[in-house]
Amino acid sequence: MRNVLVTGAAGFIGANFTHYWLQRYPQDRLIALDALTYAGNTWNLHGVWDNPRFTFVQGDICDQALAEQLLTQHDINTIIHFAAESHVDRSITGPDAFINTNIVGTHSLLKAAKKCWLDQPEKKPHHFHHVSTDEVYGTLGPKDPAFTETTPYAPNSPYAASKAASDHLVRAYHHTFGLRVTTSNCSNNYGPCHFPEKLIPLCLLNILHGKALPIYGDGQQIRDWLYVDDHARGIDLVVSKGRPGETYNIGGNNEWANIDTVKLLCQLVDELFAADASLRARFPACPAASGKPGASLITFVTDRPGHDTRYAINAGKIMSELGYKPLAGFDQGLRKTVQWYLDNEGWWQKILDGSYRQGF
Repeated sequence: MRNVLVTGAAGFIGANFTHYWLQRYPQDRLIALDALTYAGNTWNLHGVWDNPRFTFVQGDICDQALAEQLLTQHDINTIIHFAAESHVDRSITGPDAFINTNIVGTHSLLKAAKKCWLDQPEKKPHHFHHVSTDEVYGTLGPKDPAFTETTPYAPNSPYAASKAASDHLVRAYHHTFGLRVTTSNCSNNYGPCHFPEKLIPLCLLNILHGKALPIYGDGQQIRDWLYVDDHARGIDLVVSKGRPGETYNIGGNNEWANIDTVKLLCQLVDELFAADASLRARFPACPAASGKPGASLITFVTDRPGHDTRYAINAGKIMSELGYKPLAGFDQGLRKTVQWYLDNEGWWQKILDGSYRQGF
C-alpha cells in the first residue's frame, strides 16, 4: 500500500489523476494538497470526497512546515507533484507568481522530502515524481526531430523557464542527496475540467456563446495533444516502473496546428447541434443554432511575445522501456471533451460568472 501526496490535486491534470489513481489503486491512501488559487476547484474532485482513503488539505506548496507535517502525519512514501502556475500568457503579464510557485514551491517540497525521508536515523522508502512540460525544451522548426529526454533546455517564456528551473532542482536533489526521483515532461493536455483560459475550452465556450475565436498569428503553431487520461497512465507507469533519476517524455503522437485544432472543434460542435435540437435551444447564440458554421467566428489576433512555433514529443523511451501507448485518438478524445463540457454546464458557468468558490 502506498500513501500518496498529490500536489495541485484540485487543478485540471491533478484532479483527473486523482480520480484515476483512486480507481486504479483502491488500496492506496491519497492526500490531496491544493492552494485553491483561481484554477483550483474542489468540484473537480467530485465523487471522491466520501472515499475513506482520500483526504483533502488546502495549503500552499511553499509552506515547507505544512509539507513536513503531511509527510509525517500520513506516513507519505510517494509524492506526485503537479502543483504549478501553467498559463503562458499569465506568465508574461505576471511572472512573479510562476517563480514563487514553480521554483520556490518545488524547492520547499524537496526540502521537506529530504528532511522527512533522508535526514532520519533510518532512511525511508520513498519516491518523488515531478510533473513537467515539453515547453522547457523551447521550440522546433517544421522539419526538426521531436523533443527527446536529451534535448537541451531552451525555455522561451517565464512559465517555461520556471518549470525548467524546477526540473533542475529535482535532478540536483537526486544526484546530490540521493532522493529517489523521476520526472515526466508532457505535451499539451486536454480533457474534462480543463480551465477555460486554455485554447480548447476557451474556444469551445466561445463557440457556444457566439464569441470570437482568437487565434494567435497565422494559427500555424504546432502542438502535440495528449488526452489527460493517457497522461495519467503514463505517470502511473513512470512511478511504478521508471528508473530512479530518469526523465520520461509523455506525448500523444498527435501534432496539430492550432488553427486546425480549432476548425476540428468547430466541426464537432456543428455536428452535435445539427443532431440535437435541445442544444440549439440551450445555446441560441452559437452559430450552429442558426445553421451557420462555428468556424465563422475565427479571428486572427497579434501573436504573443516569445510564442513557440512547434512542440512535439518523442515518447519512444517510455514506450520501449515501460510499455506506454496513448489510447485516445484526437477525434475521439476531443468528442469526449466536448460532450463533457455540454454535460457539465454548471461547472464552467460558475467559473465564467465568478461564483464557483461559493457554488461548489
